[in-house]
Amino acid sequence: MHSSYDIDLELNFRETLFIMKKNIFGIILCGIGLISISAINSPDTNLTTDFISGDTEIASINALSFGPEGIIFIGDSKNARVYALDTKDVSGNDTSEAINMSDFDTKIAASLGTTIDNIKVTDMAVNPISKVIYFSVNITDGTPVLLKLVGKNLENVSLKNASYSKIELEAPIGTDAKDRRGRSQRVWAISDLKYHDGKVMVSGLSNKEFKSTFRSIPFPFTKKQEYASLEIYHAAHGQYETFAPIKTFDVINLDNKDYIMASYTCTPLVLFPLDQLKDGKHTKGRTVAELGSGNSPIDMVSFKKDGKPYFLMSNTNRSVMRIDYDVIANFKESLTEPVEEFAKATGVNYVSLPMVNILQLDNLDAGNVVYMQRTATGDLVLRSRPTKWM
Repeated sequence: MHSSYDIDLELNFRETLFIMKKNIFGIILCGIGLISISAINSPDTNLTTDFISGDTEIASINALSFGPEGIIFIGDSKNARVYALDTKDVSGNDTSEAINMSDFDTKIAASLGTTIDNIKVTDMAVNPISKVIYFSVNITDGTPVLLKLVGKNLENVSLKNASYSKIELEAPIGTDAKDRRGRSQRVWAISDLKYHDGKVMVSGLSNKEFKSTFRSIPFPFTKKQEYASLEIYHAAHGQYETFAPIKTFDVINLDNKDYIMASYTCTPLVLFPLDQLKDGKHTKGRTVAELGSGNSPIDMVSFKKDGKPYFLMSNTNRSVMRIDYDVIANFKESLTEPVEEFAKATGVNYVSLPMVNILQLDNLDAGNVVYMQRTATGDLVLRSRPTKWM
């Protein structure tokens, strides 16, 4: 028989054991929770985990494009490489100040300790997080430079001491390849690039039979890259072509499907369904416009005006063109007949904006576009403009 004292001891023991088990279980759960939170917040989950530090050995800068986390992608045709550079420029900014700077090439040259005849601005890209504008400049001695505009001052972004990763392009156009005029084609190893949906998309030329190529490279970089060769009907030339590179492109969404909107010299506008640009496949694009021979596209950006999507395209010998996404979506045809009249446009309609000699374009923020323009007086200006005025 148990005494009341023995029973109390047993009850106290059981209660203590239950509390201990409960606390141990809580500690285990807490530990699991901490591990889960730690895994989510671990630096190993960001996109720069595999980056290395040091000299990038970038030999040229042909194209720039921003991705997430302040990462800027750099196309280097001389090396036939794509670089991902961690700018560490991640201070958020929803809007930006209006920009109106004259003598911009003089400012760039002065920041590099040289003169304007020794520099060439090759591209411009806005960091979508900070709204800071970056510029790639090639100096005549072959030195590539990356600059950023902070307030009214240009600052150098080091390519010698950087955090970066890189990938070699497979089968790029050869260093000794020349066009019919004897000009090197190596510069077109990378003609344009964009970051989209976890991939770096690169247009350019390869050393294959069908030279015009489009690459889709998953990021972070591994050894994987998908390659598709391209074919278009060039209405101004009256023939199908596979040897000319896309000069500029953007990813647009039509009827809930992603397309590459690509423009070429002389100036066909061509749609490629993104899901058809598969590795090793030869893809024919749908030519939706011929925007006029004797011209070459320079840059392309998408934006919204009154809730509707449009894109702008700057040109060497035309004013800036604005095209409505809906106009493209409703144009179901494909141009297959030659346009023999010089500079005649056909296909989808566009609006000519009173903006000429626009050398670079990008989205500054949700309501503004920034552009670089050579004025009639020869001045190089950097300006922003609200999209509601486009």
